[in-house]
Amino acid sequence: METLHTERLTLSPCTIDDAAFLLALLNSPGWLKYIGDRNVHTLEEARSYMQNRIMKAYEKDDYGMWLVRDTTTGAAMGLCGIVVRDTLPHPDLGFAFLPEFQGKGFAFEAAQAVMEFAIGYTDIDTMLAIATPDNTHSIKLLTKLGMSFESEFTDPHTKDLLVRYSINLNI
Repeated sequence: METLHTERLTLSPCTIDDAAFLLALLNSPGWLKYIGDRNVHTLEEARSYMQNRIMKAYEKDDYGMWLVRDTTTGAAMGLCGIVVRDTLPHPDLGFAFLPEFQGKGFAFEAAQAVMEFAIGYTDIDTMLAIATPDNTHSIKLLTKLGMSFESEFTDPHTKDLLVRYSINLNI
């Protein structure tokens, strides 16, 4: 999987060495509130989650979630990438950042890089994104990216009410 670069960020494939960061992200308040508890509470569980979820997508789809780092400091900030879900008809743009990196434009910058990658290097014609209806910050970011509200739906796995946004990538 390719490494992506923006003015302030480096997006690279996750490695097993990123397990401590992933453990912190999966248990951050925003992840727990808006994405849900993945029951990952130890480094070993974080490594397993990475191998079975994140890294498996790299092999299957040749894309997935990138680890987002500050180019200057190297600090791991969040995840951003393309997720293929069995509950959605098209790939889904996903992102999550640690609290100290939220509200500074990093998620938008990373999401733009992922969208440009999808347009230039994949055959994805429609990109979706999902959020809980009360996740106003994510919804604002999705509309800023040019995505449009498509529908509300209930996730068949979690039974959560979600909103779905989409954009046609055939520009």
